[in-house]
Amino acid sequence: MILGLEHWTLARPEIFLAVATALLLLYGVLRGEVATAFISVAASIALLATAVLLFMPYREGTAFATLFITDRLTTTMKALVLVGAAISILMSRAYFEQVRAWRFEYPLIVSLATLGMMLMISANDLMSLYVGLELQSLALYVIAAFQRDSARSTEAGVKYFVLGSVASGMLLFGASLIYGFCGGTSFVQISQALLAGKAGEIGTVIGLVFVVAGLAFKISAVPFHMWTPDVYEGAPTPVTALFAVAPKIAAISLTVSVLMGPFKPLFPQWQQIIVAAAVLSMAWGAFAALRQPNIKRLMAYSSIGNVGYVLLGLAAGSEKGVQSVVFYLAIYMVMTLGVFAVILAMRRRGIMVEGVSDLAGLGKDHPMLALAMLIFMFSMAGIPPLAGFWGKLYIFMAAIEAKLFWPAILGVLASVVASYYYLRIVKVMYFDEGTEVLDSSSFSVNRAVALVAAALLAVFSLAPQPLSLIAAAAAKGLFP
Repeated sequence: MILGLEHWTLARPEIFLAVATALLLLYGVLRGEVATAFISVAASIALLATAVLLFMPYREGTAFATLFITDRLTTTMKALVLVGAAISILMSRAYFEQVRAWRFEYPLIVSLATLGMMLMISANDLMSLYVGLELQSLALYVIAAFQRDSARSTEAGVKYFVLGSVASGMLLFGASLIYGFCGGTSFVQISQALLAGKAGEIGTVIGLVFVVAGLAFKISAVPFHMWTPDVYEGAPTPVTALFAVAPKIAAISLTVSVLMGPFKPLFPQWQQIIVAAAVLSMAWGAFAALRQPNIKRLMAYSSIGNVGYVLLGLAAGSEKGVQSVVFYLAIYMVMTLGVFAVILAMRRRGIMVEGVSDLAGLGKDHPMLALAMLIFMFSMAGIPPLAGFWGKLYIFMAAIEAKLFWPAILGVLASVVASYYYLRIVKVMYFDEGTEVLDSSSFSVNRAVALVAAALLAVFSLAPQPLSLIAAAAAKGLFP
């Protein structure tokens, strides 16, 4: 057996996804554009099959000379990413067909991005972390500008690429500093070096700051959020739905694994950074969206605010804090996919509309769609007893147990402020008179996704315990 390949079967899901994507790419090249519909469905099935492979059989350990690790946390987060990516592909067909940009490359690029996300979630070394991050990022740069004849889409892709390159450079510079001061890139080596006394060296702390800055960009935490509103608004709407879910969950999972793993000895140093980023993100996400007329841009600020709540759970530095992060991310994924499914269903005379005011009269013209949107908005606002309320409650309880009283209080206040723009959408749907009715349609994937997501949120609201138990089991991966 070649050294480092003893436990390669731990990476079976990643290998399966890579092979399936390569075969579908070959099929697309040979068959041309006529294969697009088949490839989109096949790519979604491959992603869901990969999620099943994560648990059949379930195994833990390290592989490839400890570059790769699987445990309960990484497996749970990969499952969320795979489901989110698969659903976003299914949601994208109608949009791209309407703008005449539906090509077989799109689902394959999403699959490659998802493969990168899985690799970065399972990274156990700064080098494998960077390779996974770049595989994800390069694919996302392409699909942000996938609608080539749209100036907004091209601008979004360029902005994301330029700012993402800066963030990648910062992360790589931080990794080089950590390697220089700790003598290795493996998470185990870094942890041992920090426990042996390297934690007090200023170069190690500076390296950690650069790494955290690079990761903060990927999760769009303040003050590294500047790309988010423009990219969310400019990118094609299905791409925005993907950006809001899968890459964010993957980057947050990586941030949790890095800070709670090798850099746990530096907890007093990085806790201050994470608390500051959490408070600023919650505040900016609450106030900046108050007067946003574009619903995609509003969702960008909402995602920044949600990242703030997640970081508050991470800042607790406890098992309950990590549990609250996993619990919140699962609910966030369902809420966000549901909202974007409603946005993708908003059409007038066959043309997509994105304004908050365009939702006027939805409650009368499309009652089921409006009811689903109401559930999403109330849940995002954290109104009890909906699932979003339980997510925020777990976050604030973890923060209070860690004696982060002021950040928790500020988080509650930010949540109250953010409720204004969530409830404003409900008010527009039910109480404003629409000047023109949105198109009615029979069954569509986006309407189905919206209704299923609303039903799932209702189930989570009435019975949050099963999801809480899954999150608790995932958190134990970092606290054996």
